[in-house]
Amino acid sequence: MRPYNFISAGKRGFMAENGTKVTEFILIGFQLQAELQMGVFFVFLIFYLVTMGGNLGMILLIQSDPQLQTPMYFFLSHLSFLDICYSSVVVPQLLETLGTNKMVITYERCATQFFFFTLYASTECFLLAVMAYDRYVAVCNPLLYVTTMTTQIRLGLVAAAYAGAMVNTVVHTGCTFSTSFCKSNQIDFFFCDLPPLLKLACSEMGVQEQVIFLLAFLVITTSISVILISYLFIIHAILKIHKAGGKAKTFSTCASHMTAVALFFGTLIFMYLKGNMGKSLWEDKVVSVLYTVVIPMLNPMIYSLRNKEVKEALKRVSKRMRVSHAE
Repeated sequence: MRPYNFISAGKRGFMAENGTKVTEFILIGFQLQAELQMGVFFVFLIFYLVTMGGNLGMILLIQSDPQLQTPMYFFLSHLSFLDICYSSVVVPQLLETLGTNKMVITYERCATQFFFFTLYASTECFLLAVMAYDRYVAVCNPLLYVTTMTTQIRLGLVAAAYAGAMVNTVVHTGCTFSTSFCKSNQIDFFFCDLPPLLKLACSEMGVQEQVIFLLAFLVITTSISVILISYLFIIHAILKIHKAGGKAKTFSTCASHMTAVALFFGTLIFMYLKGNMGKSLWEDKVVSVLYTVVIPMLNPMIYSLRNKEVKEALKRVSKRMRVSHAE
């Protein structure tokens, strides 16, 4: 289907200048030579398989090892689940485009992809804040940790993260796909993300765009504020520890989470809060590859390589498997 210029839009699709209903977008984010395109396809395929294997492995390890049945690893298993989900919303579409040159995506599929990607990414923002609060309680109030982080509290915090993300997602999707897209149906991106979609919108989208960026600002800044406040208290508590070994051990329990936070929020801030000044569309594409493909792959490595408890759990599970196989 060839590109159209649009003058009006509705929730079911778009109307072209000749009155024909247009129900498809064209993703032109990756325009590469054939040999290079297949190479990129296999790179992303490997990344995706490693992401699936690493995050599923983390979930199974946490569920199978009794010593990892703690609040920290309960939240970590949900983080792995979210990484699987929002990577799966984007990467299969990208692989289909690279592998078959099928660049057309229907309006409904585009809206669905946008909805679920926003939902999982927003939930991850809130969940990382919840994990920071969990570390605050563990470090600053260790004697109350077990009674504070009960099963009910943990489930309530995760449910609150999903509920807050759902509100943000419904508003984001409603504002984005109820507007008029009158410039083109070509999305210069590899999936239906907010910045490239806004570039197709008509100029009268002012109110919707303000609502969208206000909510994005609130989600990101609220999550970062909780994280920063939690870690200020954590750092203060660590500085009060006299033994160097105690400081290092306490800090090591937070290092993995801080690394994940820096990677995830750094890319989100660049993508959604920086605006368009001094930023090219190519930079958007590179950053989006980081948070949709690379970071979900790195998170299991960050939490396994920098975490002594996870490494010991891996050894215990491997030993049990060897013993079981020998029997």
